[in-house]
Amino acid sequence: MNIIWHGQSCFQISSSQTKNNHVNIVIDPFSEETGLRIPKLEADIVLVTHQHSDHNNVKAISGNPFVVSGPGEYEIKEVFVHGTSSFHDSSLGKERGNNTIYTIEAEDLRICHLGDLGQKELTPEQVEKIGEVDILMIPVGGVFTLSAKEAMKIMSQIEPNIIIPMHYQLPKLKMKLDGLDKFLKTMGIKKIDSMPKLSIKKKDIISEEAKIVVLNP
Repeated sequence: MNIIWHGQSCFQISSSQTKNNHVNIVIDPFSEETGLRIPKLEADIVLVTHQHSDHNNVKAISGNPFVVSGPGEYEIKEVFVHGTSSFHDSSLGKERGNNTIYTIEAEDLRICHLGDLGQKELTPEQVEKIGEVDILMIPVGGVFTLSAKEAMKIMSQIEPNIIIPMHYQLPKLKMKLDGLDKFLKTMGIKKIDSMPKLSIKKKDIISEEAKIVVLNP
């Protein structure tokens, strides 16, 4: 499996379920109103966590994908997707509305994308629905989503093996968010080398201390 980050909350996941079953998944494609440019992407599945323009630019994705934009259970090309209802803020959605947390099962790996989660902590029911997580994609830029400190709380609830931070300040991003450095400082990390993509198999998952992976957009 290959995981590429394109900025904000937009990820591209390429999975080979079997030799003849290659699946491309795109999560939260953004509008160029954000100041960032989205590359030409083709997908079999597109997941949209909520209907804000920096997350729902489905028309930018080619390939006539199957679009999932809310809670529920889905199976597409032997990939299992579970959407769990959550809130974009800490006021039960009164400020910014609802958000869907997606858990994806492919190649024996469980990936969780939190979208624009704004809750300061997950409910026991949400934790149960999310289940065990190998790779967690978590917003850390504050302002509209989790702050670095709040992200730590959510991470302790989910207990993933690998954590990929997202939705933080980037050079051309028009909205003002906290930078990655604030999250790393909160985690007690002085410096971490970033990589263009994460290539991983189930056998690479080591159930010891959680590992932070920073991807280049």
